Amino acid sequence: MSDIWFYHLTNTPLERALPTLLFKTMEREKRAVVMTSNDARLEALNTLLWTYEAASWLPHGSAEDGDPELQPVWLTVGDENPNGAQFLFLTDRADSEKLADYERVIMLFDDRDYDAVAEARTRWKTWKDAGHKLSYWQQTPGGSWEKKAES
Repeated sequence: MSDIWFYHLTNTPLERALPTLLFKTMEREKRAVVMTSNDARLEALNTLLWTYEAASWLPHGSAEDGDPELQPVWLTVGDENPNGAQFLFLTDRADSEKLADYERVIMLFDDRDYDAVAEARTRWKTWKDAGHKLSYWQQTPGGSWEKKAES
């Protein structure tokens, strides 16, 4: 079973939180798949990872770039793991049938999206009942993360 971490975005948007979490993933020498809900959002995340900070960038790719085995971070709208990732990031309410294929699943959801919060609660129960180890992380006012619950 996978460890599934719920990241509740309460102070910063996904566009600020995701690059930091991906950097931490790469520091651990892990690969990541970032799954999103549609092609327009995938393109927005692709641009973000190239431009979010003037002094750095996150190496990544998508089907448009090819060579997934060379990409430490793979962006997709499909339920796939072509780069052999150990971590799966679910954004924009994306869902995967292959949670057990990953060491860790990180579900990010925005506090301003009522439906996403409700869906996170439903997934918590479903994934807990399926036997996954769960952790709930909430942003502090300073933007760091605090573990609030686990099962």
